[in-house]
Amino acid sequence: MRILFHHRIASRDGQSVHIEEMIAALERQGHETRLVGPASWAASGFGSSNKLVDAIKRMIPGALYELLEVAYNLKAYGRLKRAVAEYQPDVIYERFSLFLFAGVWVRKQTGLPLLSEVNAPLFEERAKNDGLKLHALGRWAQGYIWRRADHLLPVTGVLGRTVRDYGVAPEKITIVPNGIDPGRFDAAGTITAEAAKQSLGVPPQRLTIGFTGFIRGWNAVHRLLDFAAKHRETLDLHILVVGDGPARDPLIAYAAEKGIPDRLTITGVVERDEVARHVAAFDIAVIPGVTPYASPLKLFEYLQLGRAIVAPDTENIREILTDDADALLFDVAAEAALEGALLRLCSDETLRRRLGAAARETISAKSLTWDQNAKRVVAIGEALVAPRPQS
Repeated sequence: MRILFHHRIASRDGQSVHIEEMIAALERQGHETRLVGPASWAASGFGSSNKLVDAIKRMIPGALYELLEVAYNLKAYGRLKRAVAEYQPDVIYERFSLFLFAGVWVRKQTGLPLLSEVNAPLFEERAKNDGLKLHALGRWAQGYIWRRADHLLPVTGVLGRTVRDYGVAPEKITIVPNGIDPGRFDAAGTITAEAAKQSLGVPPQRLTIGFTGFIRGWNAVHRLLDFAAKHRETLDLHILVVGDGPARDPLIAYAAEKGIPDRLTITGVVERDEVARHVAAFDIAVIPGVTPYASPLKLFEYLQLGRAIVAPDTENIREILTDDADALLFDVAAEAALEGALLRLCSDETLRRRLGAAARETISAKSLTWDQNAKRVVAIGEALVAPRPQS
């Protein structure tokens, strides 16, 4: 099958990981792919963003920026239409962006099936967190794109319900969570936690609580520092944050305020092939906070490396994890629940080992790999292509 990937991503972060891993999995299975998107994205390095886009967004009113997003479709449509003519794909696979209509327009003109990967309800997300100004336009745009795609691929069942609420028929929705490429993590599986800690400058005897990802305020990583500070007299703890983000400096200042600056390590941006070596240093892997519809990439990394996981007891997380079987889940509404789960794991090495072993088995038991995701996508694409008359 020939699959044309289309996106409008400006930054190289978790969004790009999904695209690159899906393309790699499809190509391992013998399918042909081509990626179409902003040239600046292809030329940037992991962890970077489009400086020009960032500057424009800061300099102009929000409503004007959103209208520019709509106007961008003139360029995106032309680029996608040319790619279709040159590549002659069987299907278009598009990463959903709020004001990106180009895929829908090309689908209407060519009859090519359009698969839309949905990672967030972007109207609701931007209205809440990003100061979206044109609410009526944003809500309409989201529904317009979702209802006109041939098949929607939300990453969680929670998100799937939101898609249905916009009038998309259930038979046009398939839940495809994020995944993992086990081969990328195989070498790290042979590294002991002590050796991994030493390589990062963390005393090997310290019980290390880790987090990976982009550090924002909503990640609630500061709660791990609260835990380390509260139990500094009885537990020899270290907080290892693998990543970077706008909350980095406030987090460092918070550790100093709590009197534990030597118990925090923030690595900065880590190349994807190095993430596994860093996560191998975790005794306990934590997701202290999560958006209610997300499929966190870090979760699948924790699972593959057999870490003892602590995560919120939310519906989207329960789609993957089972409390006290392959993780400890804590009630986000209970003030002391995260602390209780961490204390339980810190004091019980046998429990950490049991949960870690079960976590690794969850990957195969639930088929949580990019290769399996690629097979699902191909099966959907083939079903859409089969009845299409040849031109």
